[in-house]
Amino acid sequence: MRGPAPDLPTGLFLGGRFVDGSAAIEVRNPYSGEFITEVATGGAAEVARAVRDAAEHLPPPAPVERARVLERAARLVAERSEHFAQVLCREAGKPIRQARGEVARCVDTLTFSAAEARTLSGETVPFGASAAGIGKIGLVRYAPIGIVGAIAPFNFPLNLVAHKLGPAIAAGCPVVLKPAEKTPLSALLLAQALSDAGLPPGALAVITGSGEEVGGALVDHPDVAMISFTGSGTVGWSIRERAPRKHVALELGNSTPVIVTEDADLVHAAARIAASGFTHAGQSCISVQRVYVHESVHDVFLALLVAAVEDLVVGDPADEATDVGPVITPASHQRVRAWIGEAVDAGATIATGGLAHDGLIAPTVLDGITPTMKVTCEEVFGPVVGVAAYRTIDGAIGLCNATSYGLQAGIFTGRVDAAITWAERLEFAGVVINETPTFRADQQPYGGIKGSGNTREGPHYAVRSMCEPRLVILDLPTA
Repeated sequence: MRGPAPDLPTGLFLGGRFVDGSAAIEVRNPYSGEFITEVATGGAAEVARAVRDAAEHLPPPAPVERARVLERAARLVAERSEHFAQVLCREAGKPIRQARGEVARCVDTLTFSAAEARTLSGETVPFGASAAGIGKIGLVRYAPIGIVGAIAPFNFPLNLVAHKLGPAIAAGCPVVLKPAEKTPLSALLLAQALSDAGLPPGALAVITGSGEEVGGALVDHPDVAMISFTGSGTVGWSIRERAPRKHVALELGNSTPVIVTEDADLVHAAARIAASGFTHAGQSCISVQRVYVHESVHDVFLALLVAAVEDLVVGDPADEATDVGPVITPASHQRVRAWIGEAVDAGATIATGGLAHDGLIAPTVLDGITPTMKVTCEEVFGPVVGVAAYRTIDGAIGLCNATSYGLQAGIFTGRVDAAITWAERLEFAGVVINETPTFRADQQPYGGIKGSGNTREGPHYAVRSMCEPRLVILDLPTA
């Protein structure tokens, strides 16, 4: 391995410490191509060791001890926040202001997880509601499901890792994490913070490596009870098919739609869509991708959107002024540019952007998108927003629903009463009114239906998915 960068853990996190791996991968800045460091990688043998270590932590420590670890970890991340943000900026190409926002959200996620550790309780069963149950008391308690295998993506390499580790620790589940190969440093820093906060050695392992080898070993290991996966639908659904006897929680992609009605605040809608469609260069499952605007205000809205998008600063993620940085890899850059070209060939027009800007993809607005274009029916995961006019609200809802995805959608309108009714007709797990569907608070139930997944994240919900309800029945003697 080449020498590690200062203040960056680069080993596998096993047994509560960083150790060498069988090989190494380079971590490079997606903006500049600059070499940052090399990180050790592992494989099936390291996964097996991590699972053996994890098994020693079942049953888990008392809830109060788990809560204290999470509370201390939240404080440590807050104290080290600028270092975390700078690492996020460098390894993911995330603009520094957005990186700081992700660190703040990680603190929230750990804090909410600590609260769940303190308040996770059982419930009673109303046995007296039937003749068969008279004279009995039923108690349901939540026990940890077992060892959790967590597989995280590159786009939010700190907070989405926290959404797996925090709830697992709160539930009492030891966890083995595979971070994204392109962005492992944030996860290793978080593991260090959790260790410094008192997490017992072996209760958490972090093994960087390929999805095929490390991810496959986690999925196949008989002692891993649950897989928590965030990433592509193709990989996610194949995991569920590969491990039918495990609990597999999937948080997948989206082709995020927004409806803008004729009575909406068009200035507000354009400003929010411009910001949300291009945050982290559109590399979010809920980045605004499709905008359906009423035909009577289409031209006015498009002009407002183009003006707002052209005000975005594109450039070096380390620059405090930057709004839009690079996509994660050159291959992603080429794919997004190709999809823009295909849309234009199929009849869409470029309202702004479309070209490279100092090696980056300029924020792009396409007008006249149609349902069969890749920028419409697939997940772009790049700085592209498509616009189309609609005539009736029924038509707009139909266009939104014409997708295999179902994560979040949005409506901008002056009629909030009607929007609630429209929201019920949108086939998405979450609908956001007068804000973009890119909005996510870390305590909300977040997840998708249809091809977008089968789980809900947010510590309150994730903790319960990592537990098994167990029933105790007590027969009371006759007084």
